[in-house]
Amino acid sequence: MGKLALAAIVSSWVVPITIMVNHIVPEPYMDEIFHIPQAQQYCKGNFGSWDPMITTPPGLYYLSLAHIASLFPGFFCVEASSSFTDMCSAAILRSINGVLAVICSIILYDIIIHLKPTLGDRKAMLHAVVLSLYPLHWFFTFLYYTDVASVTAVLAMYLASLKKNYWLSALVGAFAVVVRQTNIIWVLFVACIGIIDMSLMHGKGNAKTAKSDVSIEHDFTCATGTGAKGSNLKRRKSSVKAVNTAEHTLPKTNASSPSFCSDLVNEIWALLLTLWRMKWELLISFSPFLIVLMAFLLFVYWNGSIVLGAKEAHAVTPHFAQILYFSLVSVLAQAPMHFTFTHAVDLFQSFWRSRPLSYIQMFLALIAGIFSVHFFSVAHPYLLADNRHYPFYLWRKVIMAHWSIKYLLVPVYMYSWFSIIHMLGKVRSKLWILAYFLATAAVLVPAPLIEFRYYTIPFYFLVLHCNIRDDQQWLLTGMLYVGVNIFTMIMFLFRPFHWDHEPGIQRFIW
Repeated sequence: MGKLALAAIVSSWVVPITIMVNHIVPEPYMDEIFHIPQAQQYCKGNFGSWDPMITTPPGLYYLSLAHIASLFPGFFCVEASSSFTDMCSAAILRSINGVLAVICSIILYDIIIHLKPTLGDRKAMLHAVVLSLYPLHWFFTFLYYTDVASVTAVLAMYLASLKKNYWLSALVGAFAVVVRQTNIIWVLFVACIGIIDMSLMHGKGNAKTAKSDVSIEHDFTCATGTGAKGSNLKRRKSSVKAVNTAEHTLPKTNASSPSFCSDLVNEIWALLLTLWRMKWELLISFSPFLIVLMAFLLFVYWNGSIVLGAKEAHAVTPHFAQILYFSLVSVLAQAPMHFTFTHAVDLFQSFWRSRPLSYIQMFLALIAGIFSVHFFSVAHPYLLADNRHYPFYLWRKVIMAHWSIKYLLVPVYMYSWFSIIHMLGKVRSKLWILAYFLATAAVLVPAPLIEFRYYTIPFYFLVLHCNIRDDQQWLLTGMLYVGVNIFTMIMFLFRPFHWDHEPGIQRFIW
């Protein structure tokens, strides 16, 4: 019943806004001028046709064909369409993302339930609805972009892995890579987390470890005040016993404690020992991910690059400042959770307890931040020339308003990353945090263009694994998202403008 209600809630905004967008913007816009004609070529059966300006694989187009095939019998019966090709209009192609947005919300709900089995149904639904409203995900639901399909495929892959169905997870992961090739990083991340979880499960075989886990679980439940009640506990008792990822990766010390580095080394050493003992079992279980990786490497070798088209404009560039921008955007997107007096005091006390190590950490982070923004802050030609994107204005009006601004923002980036790590460190192991940081960096650092929509998948992994259960914070976050979504959609639909050097209507977009 919860999933049906969630689907109805998400559909309540997807359907009317989709209709409104198609009515006001019926023609392909921005990147749609490449994606929609390419999908229409596939509808005609011209699978050998390819626009050299398209950088991503054709996964979305294959998915669109399946979507249109499912709709065609109904449209044909009511004589709304006479042929399969006629149905490949911009409106129908855009509608696939509306369907995927609903599916994605259900996947988010399932992941939340799996990671937090003691969370009530209503709270899980609230979290899923708020995450479905996340502005970068929400906005591109109504356009024919690859983002929604990419997010949905990656989250579906992760859910299958959480349920220990690794073959299905790798299969969905392969499709995620066919939608967007950088998703290979998330395939490796999910496999890595699965290996860590399986190793931890193996290490729980002795009584002492089992006793320790019971104590940790009890303390965690008491500390968060989220003990399950009544039928909800009975319904999820088996899920808790089946080993939930959040409980198995629960660390014994905070991520910013003095022993963090030594604990990380100990965790890595313990993991390596366990991996050696379980090498054949792990190889068999996770061989599907290895097959996906090998296939991807063959593709890169055959293609000569990770990018399909427009290789010059999307060449891999070391853009370390990108990881700093991501931290600030993510923290701002969770402002009611990160910018609170309680959280600030908690973060300060954590640093105070871990001095002088915390001073060294802050100094090294400051040096790395300054080094990144000075030497590895990339101003892509698209960023400087295209005033339809919000990053254009943020770059010109904020970051480049004065030569000193980009350096003055470094402490803000530092706070953002320390806040993220501190929040994850309450319920995640050091290895998990390290794997997450490396995966996020591997996706974002090579990207020369500042596109906030690239941040969506790492943002979702971040929020899903933070144990934030305060309803007021989630409601405030939801209100923040609704406000941003209303603003961006009004600007997109009702504030068009014109370029002197190019005909046609231009619109503001993320």
